[in-house]
Formats: sequence, structure tokens, C-alpha cells
Amino acid sequence: MANRRHKPMLVLSDEERLSLQKIAQSRTEQVRRVERAQMLLHLATGASVRSVAAAMGTNAVKVHRCLNKALEFGVTAALDDLPRSGRPAEITSEAQAWIISLACQKPKEIGYSYELWTVRLLAKHIQENAVKAGHPSVVKISAGTISKMLSAHDVKPHKVRYYLEKRDADFDEKMAQVLCVYEQVQFMLDEKENAFYTVTTVSYDEKPGIQAIGTTAPDLPPEPGKHPAIGRDHEYIRYGTLSLLAGIDLMTGEVIGSVEERHRSREFVSFLQKLDAHYPPEWKIQIILDNHSAHTSKETKAYLETVPNRFAFIFTPKHASWLNIIESFFAKMTKSMLRHIRVSSKEELRQRIELYLQEVNHSPVKFQWRYGIGSDTRKLS
Repeated sequence: MANRRHKPMLVLSDEERLSLQKIAQSRTEQVRRVERAQMLLHLATGASVRSVAAAMGTNAVKVHRCLNKALEFGVTAALDDLPRSGRPAEITSEAQAWIISLACQKPKEIGYSYELWTVRLLAKHIQENAVKAGHPSVVKISAGTISKMLSAHDVKPHKVRYYLEKRDADFDEKMAQVLCVYEQVQFMLDEKENAFYTVTTVSYDEKPGIQAIGTTAPDLPPEPGKHPAIGRDHEYIRYGTLSLLAGIDLMTGEVIGSVEERHRSREFVSFLQKLDAHYPPEWKIQIILDNHSAHTSKETKAYLETVPNRFAFIFTPKHASWLNIIESFFAKMTKSMLRHIRVSSKEELRQRIELYLQEVNHSPVKFQWRYGIGSDTRKLS
């Protein structure tokens, strides 16, 4: 009797077996790769093609194909589809450059109402204009292919990432000046026990638009078994806004504040007069502040001329509020005392802000700057 011809048995190395077992048990691999890895592991035990097909609920042709690829091209190649016959669709490098160039323009610049591209809109535009632009290879390009192409070039025309343009020509110089003042303050704090200084530094800014909002119905306190949080009617009453003009003494942490209806030059001058009355007359008061018009107005300059050598202004660069330590105080106030605040009038809001300043000054916190002049990071502590 003639000998039957048998398929050669699939033999796996230890490394191949471990790799296939990992893929066969994976929850993130493609389904076809998992299935083929399981087939190869069954076949490597000596099981027949038909028994493997029956065990896996598939057909013998698929198992035969997987086994043939593994024997001819190797186990790794058998997990994926082989290249198809025929000439593959080819997107020319010129066409790719054209697509990327389009993605780097705004749709509105070429006649659309859209501000940003969507992949679908970009695909539609490419398909309709490819031949006219001289790139027929992409006339049938899909949105998925475009998405992959954009990802490969790290282009995301559907997203906006904000940046800050330096609109102050003296940005670096002004920043260095502010940081030098912070270093001076830190030196004075370190040497305070052994020295006496007649200069102080105040970090100043305004917090405008603090809303006085009232409730239309009483708040309901938390009640076990019914509602764990405070119950509040969704409607509210708006009484108006107030502005807080405040400065933090960097030597002591004390906050000097003034609650006003507005924050014009006259309110700023009144605040300077408050500082003048607060400190001994022989002291010099350094103030770190921004470039608000009220800080450089004729009214402000006229007042400063009446108290020569009393104040020294150190201006932060434009759009650099993060350089001013008082901003951290305002942020803390917003997240704590002003959070969900409800009042019955603007006067009540004024009183509660003033009470908050008193509470803060009972245990003042010294905000120390931890940002070196040559560093790229900043931190307040």
C-alpha cells in the first residue's frame, strides 16, 4: 500500500511559543491575530487541521491557509495577511505634500464657513479637487487614510492649542527685575533677625467683577437619608459687582485690601493713600503691579508727586500675571471663600470680603517665590 502524504508538523521554538501564547490571550490584539495564534498553538501539538477547525468553530480551509503560511514564511508572518497581488494604490509624495499643505490652512481661507477642518470635510475637498490640482492618485482617498497621514506628520488641524505671544518688547528685562525683587525679599526674610530694614514690598492687583448673587428661596441644609448636599434653588438674583483692590506684604504675609464699586485711578490713589497711612513715614514701599492704565494715569502720577520717594513701582511684563504673587491669593480666595457664595445685597458681599481679609490676617501666610531667573518653571509655596 502506498504511503499517504502528510503535512509536515509545525514545530515551534520556545520563544515562538511564548509569543503566540501572549497574543492568543491578549485582549487588545486584533481578533484575526488572536485566532491565528490559537490555531498555530493547536497545530503545534500535532492536532489535525480538521480537528483544529472543529475545536475553534471555523473551517478547514482557513486553518490550512494559516498552517501553509507558517511553514513557508514563518510563524510571525502567518499572523498577518500576506500582500495582495496586483499593483497597490500609490499616493505620490507630491500628493501627500499637497494634502498636508491643505491641512495647514484654515478652511475659511479656501471658501468654507468652517474655522477648523474635520477629517470628513478635508477628505471631501481633496476628492473634489484632486484632479484639478494634478493629484489623481488621491481622488478616492478615504478619511481614514487622511487621518493616518496627518498623524504620521503630527498635524492636528481639528484642534486648537493656545499660546501667549510676547507683546512686550522688554519682557525679559521686566521679568528679571521682578524676580530680583523677590530674591531681595527672600534675602531680607532670611536675615530679618540680624538686621532692620526700612523698605517693604507689596504685591498688588485688582480683582474686579466679584458678583453679588442672592438666592430666590432659602438653601436647604444637608439631611441624612434625603440629600447629602446643600439644596439650592436654581434661580438667583444678581445685585451687581464689586472690585477688590488688594496688596500682600511679602515680608509679613499681611493682606491690605479695599472693596470698591469700581477700580479706576481714584480708587487706586485711595489704595496708595491707605498704604501710606499703614506704614511708618520713613519707609519706602515697593509695589509689584501690572500695566493697568490706572497705575500710570495722570491722577496717579499727580499723587505720587505729593509723596516723593515714598513709592517705587515695579511693573510686570504685559500678559505675565503669573509673575505677581497676589494672583495666588486671589485664586485661593476664589476657590474657598467666594465659591458658591450667596448674599442678600452688595453691602453684605462687601462685609464678608472684609471679614475674610481679617480672617486671613489672623494667621498671615508668607508667599515665597521659588522661581530662579534662569529657570523655565515656576512655583509658589
